[in-house]
Amino acid sequence: MEKVSSGAKAQVSSILVYPVKSCRGISVSQAPLTPTGLRWDRQWLIINYKGRAYTQRVEPKLALVEVELPNDAFLEGWEPTESSYLVLKAPGMDVLKVSLSTPRGVADGVSVWEWSGSALDEGEEASKWFSNYLGKPSRLVRFNAASETRPVDPEYAHGHKIMFADMYPYMLSSQGSLDALNSLLKEPIPVNRFRPNIVVDGCEPYSEDLWMEIKINEYTFQGVKLCSRCKVPTINQDTGIAGPEPNETLKKIRSDMVLRPTKKQQGKIYFGQNMVWKDCLAGGKGNIIKVGDPVYVLKQVPTAAEAAA
Repeated sequence: MEKVSSGAKAQVSSILVYPVKSCRGISVSQAPLTPTGLRWDRQWLIINYKGRAYTQRVEPKLALVEVELPNDAFLEGWEPTESSYLVLKAPGMDVLKVSLSTPRGVADGVSVWEWSGSALDEGEEASKWFSNYLGKPSRLVRFNAASETRPVDPEYAHGHKIMFADMYPYMLSSQGSLDALNSLLKEPIPVNRFRPNIVVDGCEPYSEDLWMEIKINEYTFQGVKLCSRCKVPTINQDTGIAGPEPNETLKKIRSDMVLRPTKKQQGKIYFGQNMVWKDCLAGGKGNIIKVGDPVYVLKQVPTAAEAAA
């Protein structure tokens, strides 16, 4: 492991973007920051005939859908051309190419958690592809940033917004936390079980619990709340098959009863820290983070019990 820069607490070891919610991520060496997350992150969503989101919680087969974007898509200032595509691959399926040009169709009544609105419909070919793969009526839609806004919970991060992510624009975890968890598991798991956007290395396990404000290179992020985990970490991202771990172990070491014994108990387990890009509210744009960037801790709380969750 490389030594982190003087004064830095860690460095960025991985950057992961998930263009289609609940499908496989793309590991990149750099990615542009946007107010709603890394560029392209959770910009697409698969919905059922009622407009509700399909996720790995109900369709674990989505873990097997590979996603590709043009290599240049993560360069600063890059814009799609007519020959730019989102490419999707899945077992037993032909390759699906979705143009990155703005779709003409609109799907109304799309819902993700508490939010509902309209989205851009990617058309019949994409609909047929996902319907065949999942064995039920499906459509692929794209977030319509021109007409829709999806704010995050203002109690935790007022003024910030997301596309189709679950709760917040960025999720950060550390290699130290994963290593500590894996030391307790019979079979180690990769970080893709937790679907982070930013993985950092060089800090103590679960240090990120305490980070209220950090700087990655020159960009400031606010730690919003500990990331509570659903069943998705139990789904093997290589097979789409769920098992009991790591959630059974996390219940023993990372539950609110363990981390926050004096707070209201909600039966949750935590891994990673939800974050927002603080500078973006001041109009920052065209900013890139890269693997190897130093991570500086500007503000932190003494214990996880004092972090928001």
